[in-house]
Amino acid sequence: MGSGTRLNPNAGLLNAGLWQGNSFYDALQFKVKAKIGHGAQIEGSYTWGKTIDTSSGSLVGDEYSNSIASPLFFAPKLNRGLADFNVAQNLEVNYTWEIGTPKWARGIKKWPLSGWEIGGVFEASTGVPFTPGFGGDALGVKSTDPNIDVPNLVSAAGCGSPINPGNPNHYIKTQCFAVPNPITLRGNLGRNTVIGPGLLNFDFSLFKNNHIKRISDTFNVQFRAEFFNVLNHTNFAPPLDNRNIFDSAGSQIGNAGLITSTQTPSRQIQFAIKIIW
Repeated sequence: MGSGTRLNPNAGLLNAGLWQGNSFYDALQFKVKAKIGHGAQIEGSYTWGKTIDTSSGSLVGDEYSNSIASPLFFAPKLNRGLADFNVAQNLEVNYTWEIGTPKWARGIKKWPLSGWEIGGVFEASTGVPFTPGFGGDALGVKSTDPNIDVPNLVSAAGCGSPINPGNPNHYIKTQCFAVPNPITLRGNLGRNTVIGPGLLNFDFSLFKNNHIKRISDTFNVQFRAEFFNVLNHTNFAPPLDNRNIFDSAGSQIGNAGLITSTQTPSRQIQFAIKIIW
């Protein structure tokens, strides 16, 4: 019969790392670049793709806040789904236009009408995926990491899509999810099957170039006015802080699906002077 005294006080917990995982990426990508007239240029790119894997994190930690922290290592097929960084569609367009000086501008009228340049960047993309789950250890696996267990996705009227687009107070359709019976049974919801809000953003810039030939041919004092999110469009972030629909006892959480943050700030305007030589 043992005494209960540890023979080797230096012995402790031994952790093991199991290196396994799969990742697949397919996409359609194209890019267009063109010059329009004199001094104008436009460039656009579009990606329609899909990345599927069994885990997007590493041994050190989860790089993405929408990750399932500790997926079940013994059942990688249950973890197969959209990658945490998957963005199904992404469109980016940028342009610049150096506005020429009017031919009739002479003398004192030439300076305020010359050297103007405008530009902009437009971006539109779909959202990143995330996984609604349970708060606490509903499966009873004694894990301290949240978001391991998932609920059942039910087939009911209005549940063709599990989200309410444009509704930051109730983004997740909680009525479309149910607690497994018994609660220690893993739900049928797949990993990263719910898509967060997309992004729509337009940045605009206005420059005034003032070339000073007396100093050098390249010396330029440039006045810059830059407008970020010029349309002041609200780009909601996924409800990651309120992704859990049920607690560990199976009771519905009141603020499930509540969005509390945005992906981009509100309209920002900055002015600057840049000296180029």
